[in-house]
Amino acid sequence: MQDYIDFAKKHGVVLQGTGHCQFCGAATKRGVHECVEIFNLGFHHIDYSRMENHLYRFLAVDAHTLQHPELHGRWNNHFHLTRLHLVLHHQVKWKYELSPKLSDHLNKYKIQNKHEVFNPPGVLSRGAITTTDILDRSTDENSCKEMIKAWAKEVYHAWCEYHAVVAFIGKNFWAKYLKQYE
Repeated sequence: MQDYIDFAKKHGVVLQGTGHCQFCGAATKRGVHECVEIFNLGFHHIDYSRMENHLYRFLAVDAHTLQHPELHGRWNNHFHLTRLHLVLHHQVKWKYELSPKLSDHLNKYKIQNKHEVFNPPGVLSRGAITTTDILDRSTDENSCKEMIKAWAKEVYHAWCEYHAVVAFIGKNFWAKYLKQYE
C-alpha cells in the first residue's frame, strides 16, 4: 500500500510541512504531516483495544479520511461516507468484518457507476473539529468519545451533496449484509 506522501506526489498534490494542516486547518506546526501523525497515534484517552471503543476508531478514521481526501483514492470517499451514514443514521454497531463486505459491495456498485466522483467540499470546509482539537480539548475517555462523534457528524454534514447516493448504497448494503446484525 502506498503511503500518503507518495500518493499525493503521484496526484500532483503538494504537501505543506509547516504551519496548520492545509486540508482541515488543524493547529499543527508541521502541517499535514503532524495532523496525520496525531491521527495515527490515536487519542490517548481511548483504549481502542476494548471492543466497546472500536466504533470510535471507525468514526475517527472516516472523519480524518474525509477531511483529507487528497491523500486517498477517489473511491475512499464513497466507502467512508457510506460507513458514516450507516453508523450515524442507522446506528449500525460497526464491526471489523463489515469493512471488507462494504468494500466488496462498493466494488460491485462501481461497475455500474464507474464515472461517479464525490468531489470534496472546499479545503478547510470539511468540518471545524480537527485532530488537534480532540487532542487538546478532550480531558477523559467520555469527552474524547463525544468529540470524535461530533467530529464525524460535522464531516458527514460537510459532504451533504452526496447523502442521497450513500443512502442508496447503504440501503442496498443493509439489505444484503446487515439484516443478520439486527
